[in-house]
Amino acid sequence: MPPALLPVVLLVASNLFMTFAWYGHLKYPNKPLWAVVLISWTIALVEYCLAVPANRYGFRVYSAAELKTMQEVITLAIFMVFSAVYLKQPVTLNHLIGFAFIGLGAFFIFKGPIRL
Repeated sequence: MPPALLPVVLLVASNLFMTFAWYGHLKYPNKPLWAVVLISWTIALVEYCLAVPANRYGFRVYSAAELKTMQEVITLAIFMVFSAVYLKQPVTLNHLIGFAFIGLGAFFIFKGPIRL
């Protein structure tokens, strides 16, 4: 796998786990809080086992700002799908506009320095 692609794949996988760790329990409001915290921590451990190598390998190819930006964009993309499919929450035009602005910010992070 190309060195630039490995961190992206690991970040996507880690974000899938983290999204379930943070928000998956919302479908089960009657479960005891201690139980969902314990399950969430277990899921989050898997996320850390993917995110740490993603950043370690990614720092060889990307800057820290690029890695963080990539992680945030991946998180929002996964969350939008998760929210719509798993939680049955509608994705509104406001969400899409907000995510587009974040994507625009990501563009400038990866664009490099702007020379005046």
